[in-house]
Amino acid sequence: MNLPNRLTLLRIILIPVIILIYLFPYSAYGIEPHVFHVGYVSLSSINLITLAVYVLAAVTDALDGHIARSRNLITTFGKFADPIADKLLTTTMFLLFVSRGLIPVVPVIIMIARDTVVDGCRMMAASNGKVVAAGMMGKLKTVLQMVSVALILLNNLPFELWNIPVSGVMVWFAALVSLASGVQYFNQMKEDIFESK
Repeated sequence: MNLPNRLTLLRIILIPVIILIYLFPYSAYGIEPHVFHVGYVSLSSINLITLAVYVLAAVTDALDGHIARSRNLITTFGKFADPIADKLLTTTMFLLFVSRGLIPVVPVIIMIARDTVVDGCRMMAASNGKVVAAGMMGKLKTVLQMVSVALILLNNLPFELWNIPVSGVMVWFAALVSLASGVQYFNQMKEDIFESK
């Protein structure tokens, strides 16, 4: 297995690690995580550790693609596993936030539905020998999702100090861009979807 594929596997392995860190019942075992205070905003060390692991996972995402392209190490496994790992990571983070009541469920449903539809469209296009590359809207969606995750884990710092709900707005913005990019993908592949034989 080459290096890019190992990095993809590492990203997948880090997902249950993130879940364990974030949801572990620390108080039940007498563990009191340290809490930092920035102005009047509290920030748990658990959030910071989760953020560090998430950033590590996100870095492997950037690295595996770069290494695979620059060293011509693109494989069938990489094409299959890389987008799945990305979506698993992001979806897991948003579901964790929903479970804690930190964000509403509707934008998360929009993003999950979009990914499901796009993956289905891509499979149909692939069955006809077509490869649909990620567009700018799709890439913007990914960036917005990553920034949203980071801001939520930071309790909306530094914007929370000025009572500006940037993290909440970013989640909805990511959902809207996700929906728009889904429509874009659908329009690109509608001939394959509605073809009749």
